[in-house]
Amino acid sequence: MLIACWTLSPAASPPDGTNRDAAQLESSDPAALRQAYLEDIATDYSGAQLPQSLAQLDSDLLAFAERVPPNTGRLDFQRQALVEAVRLWRQLPSAEAVYEALQVPVVEQVPDETQLDNALTEFLQSASRYYSGYPNQREALIRLVQFWRELDSREESIEWLLANDPFASETNLEIIDPALMGFVQRLPQSYRGQGDQRFALTEGYRRWFGFDSRTTALRQLGINPEDLVANADNQAALVATAKTLDRALLTFVGAIPTTYAETEQQREALIRLVQIWRRLEGRIPTIQSLFDDLRRMERATPNTPEAMPVPDPPPAPTRPDRWTPNNIQLAASILPNGNFTWAEATRGGVRMPPNQATVDAIVRLARLAQQARNRLGRPFIITSWYRPPEINRRVGGASNSRHIVGDAIDFYCPGLTGNQVYWFLDPWWAGGLGRYRRYPNLVHIDARNYKARWTH
Repeated sequence: MLIACWTLSPAASPPDGTNRDAAQLESSDPAALRQAYLEDIATDYSGAQLPQSLAQLDSDLLAFAERVPPNTGRLDFQRQALVEAVRLWRQLPSAEAVYEALQVPVVEQVPDETQLDNALTEFLQSASRYYSGYPNQREALIRLVQFWRELDSREESIEWLLANDPFASETNLEIIDPALMGFVQRLPQSYRGQGDQRFALTEGYRRWFGFDSRTTALRQLGINPEDLVANADNQAALVATAKTLDRALLTFVGAIPTTYAETEQQREALIRLVQIWRRLEGRIPTIQSLFDDLRRMERATPNTPEAMPVPDPPPAPTRPDRWTPNNIQLAASILPNGNFTWAEATRGGVRMPPNQATVDAIVRLARLAQQARNRLGRPFIITSWYRPPEINRRVGGASNSRHIVGDAIDFYCPGLTGNQVYWFLDPWWAGGLGRYRRYPNLVHIDARNYKARWTH
């Protein structure tokens, strides 16, 4: 038995008798061909990670590829996705080889983007027609999905394809989120209290919270619509009401970067806000304007109007009189005006203290460690503070480790060895003090009630 193998590049012309580059029909040994495929999958494409049935995967890949050309925003990462797809499909060594294969002019290693975009779109359209399920073709489209959807891995790309509708009208509307966040962060500086600006913010607020009418939204913002009617001839009252409304709206806008949960309702509310603010005719032109923003943001230099604004931190909450497991503020210093923060003690909030005893132990050690830091005059870079028992076991800590109760710190001081810090602390540190031969810069301190010294 012979297997006929037909291969055709998307850029190749239909075969005829004069075209030497046209595909050729050749016979092959089926056992050798099958073995070659198995070796190819095992070594190059990690085929063990593919689904048992490739029929659905291939169908979804082609459906996704068909949706890419009408939904491209000419963004850099989208262009990279398409270049990678061509590279893998044609088994080329580099992006530069792709430019050459697509006959795109390159000046100082930068391709002509207009011609490149056109060539990439044409390639993808033809690739859909000539897809034959070869491993390099399948991997090219999987890579396209991964880069286009900004997914973490090849496996996640396959999972996403099999779990989602590839025929969705917009393949990845989430990519305009940075442009939306940039818009709302610039908005307070450009707000002038004009009627159309106020209407845009009110409408965005209404849609964000799903209120049924503008009247309901105004009430939630602290404005009584009946008062507006009653004071129609009272200019001073109207101005005061407008200022109250402006403050409430700008407070809402200022909170968006920290409260945005990327839900469809919130995203559509912001798109509508942009549409009214920019006086655009509809949703599609608004989305296109946000794509334009995103393209400018991709290449903007810092501190230019096109760059993503530097985010403003939200106001810090008031420090409690006493720290408890329920009021810890990660950014706050454990001690008033101290150097050690709760973020350091809890590994960025991953290891939160479960009870008051652990919180009190962390505070007590922070007070003692602050004295050591002040004496040494150098920062302590914390590598480990509180460790829950299961994490302590995982990292090989002793079963009676004081890290379990928040009573121990491992740290290093930039520019000093562990030995230098150890000998400096040794004469007066009243608790446990240790050092690690395997990690010569690391030092351990704990707040036990007796003096202990060790080298691990």
